[in-house]
Amino acid sequence: MGIGVSIFLIAIGAILLWAVTATVAGVSINTIGVILIVVGAIGLIAALIATSRARPDGRPVDPYV
Repeated sequence: MGIGVSIFLIAIGAILLWAVTATVAGVSINTIGVILIVVGAIGLIAALIATSRARPDGRPVDPYV
């Protein structure tokens, strides 16, 4: 999951948590929003850690070598 997907999940989760007032029987839309925000935040942290692992000359580290 990249940085863009993570930010997208956080945005969708925030919309579901704070902007949607509709109700669905048997499903908590607010809980789904919180789950999306948490998953997006974890993905964002993982993506930032992965992209920060670069060599001093700016080339990415090849994890398969």
